[in-house]
Formats: sequence, structure tokens, C-alpha cells
Amino acid sequence: MSRVAIVTDSASDLPPDVALETGITVVPLIVNFGEESFKAGVELSTDAFWERMLAPDAPFPTTAAASPGDFRATFEECFERGAEAVVCVDVGSELSGTIKSARIAREMLADREIHVIDSRSASMAVGLLAEIGAEMAAAGEKAATIAAEVERRIADIDLYLTIDTLEYLKRGGRISPATAAIGGFLSLKPIITVRDGRVETLERVRTRGKAVERTIELLTRRPIERLVALYTPGADVEAFLDATVARTPGGIDPDRVRVAVVGPSVGPHLGPACVGAVILYEA
Repeated sequence: MSRVAIVTDSASDLPPDVALETGITVVPLIVNFGEESFKAGVELSTDAFWERMLAPDAPFPTTAAASPGDFRATFEECFERGAEAVVCVDVGSELSGTIKSARIAREMLADREIHVIDSRSASMAVGLLAEIGAEMAAAGEKAATIAAEVERRIADIDLYLTIDTLEYLKRGGRISPATAAIGGFLSLKPIITVRDGRVETLERVRTRGKAVERTIELLTRRPIERLVALYTPGADVEAFLDATVARTPGGIDPDRVRVAVVGPSVGPHLGPACVGAVILYEA
């Protein structure tokens, strides 16, 4: 493995094949369905999560942070495999206690070089930052250099999603009941983003079609270096992706474009029929 190991958590929504290909280690968050608890991506796949989530009369799922012990075990495993340092990129501290666990684990291994980075975002916004770190690690860059560059690129990442309802964000405690009630009463389709680690409702649009159109407008205001279309079951992600790529200023390398389904660590807060994208703008 590289001299520098790259670690993230399952709220990155990093697809398993991408994690395997890039050598990124993913620490699972916990997903609870009633009295049952699962490690996301380990004991509960994305497909299995959505099957449960959408089942009639299913208990509403909740999520919990990964533990300090899980991070410590992961960091130790990286060192045992030959890494000299670790760079860990995590879901935003305003959204989850996960990064707190990573920092506690770093303190437990104070004699090791471990950089823990607050992405101040979620889903593939975290995943793309981890991928940048993995590419630099593969090129032989030092951990401090990687950490600094990943921190720098946070400002170049945006996330825009159109969702069917704010109800799931309300249930998960990511927005206030009052904010959710306004959109629900008017039957508006919200467009959300993450700003400084907090979920924000940018706009509320009258119809789903207009919300999708507006989301594409927001995504394609600047030249894009990388794009990951995100979706949950019930959304037409292919049509969304085609329209977004076609309108990207200056075009985009097809190798820098892909699709990812939102997984168990983020899915409970969005619900079905969600579509949008994470974009890394050109620096």
C-alpha cells in the first residue's frame, strides 16, 4: 500500500468498487431500524437498506456515529499494513459526531501521524475529497501535503439535491420542524445544499420538473472538474446526468463523471426520489 493511507467514513457514500480500486478504507456508521442495528456497508448493503427503508410499515431508520474504537482499529490496521501516516476525511462535524470519534482515536495513537479533516459536507462531497487524497498518496506525496491540499479543495466542492419532501431531514434532526412545515404545506419541492457543514434549503419550487431544472442550473454555473450524480430510488438519474453534462461549461471529461446511489448513512435523511450531484469545480 501507499506510505499514506486514506480513510473516510460511510457517510461519504463512496461506492465499494471505488473504495477498493483507490485503496480507501471506509469506517462504517451505524444504522438503526427499531431495535436492530447495522454497520453501514458491512452488515447492511445499500440495496438492503433501501429495501427495508421503503417496506410498508418499516420503522423509520436512524443513524449513529462510528465509535472511536472503530476508528482506532482502522488506523492501527493501516499502520500494520505498512502505512507511515493516515489522512482521514470525514462527514462534517455539524452533521455527525463521527469526526469527534476519529479525533479521539487519533489522540489514542498520539505517537502516530494521523490527519483528521472535517469535510464540512456529506455524501460524495466527502468521497471526492478522499479520492483526491488517494490519488496524491498513490503519487507518493507526504501526508501533510495531502491533508493541506484536501483542505484547500473543500472550497471547490458543491452539493445540490432536489428532494421530494423535507420530512426525512426533519425526522433526522437536520432541519427544524418549522422549516419542514412551510415546504410541506405548500407542496413545494425543495432544493438543498450544505453550507459550512449545515443543511440549507436554497429554494422551494412548485413542481418536481422545475426543481430538477433549477438544480441543473445551479450545478452548471462554472466549469466542472469532476461530477458525481447522486440519487435515491424513484429518481431518473440518467436523464438528470445527461442534461447536466450537456450543459456543463466547456464540457467535462467522461472519465470524471459517474453515478452513485445514496447509501444507508445518508439515505435516512433524504428519502426516496432524490436526485442531484456533487461537483468539484475547476480550481
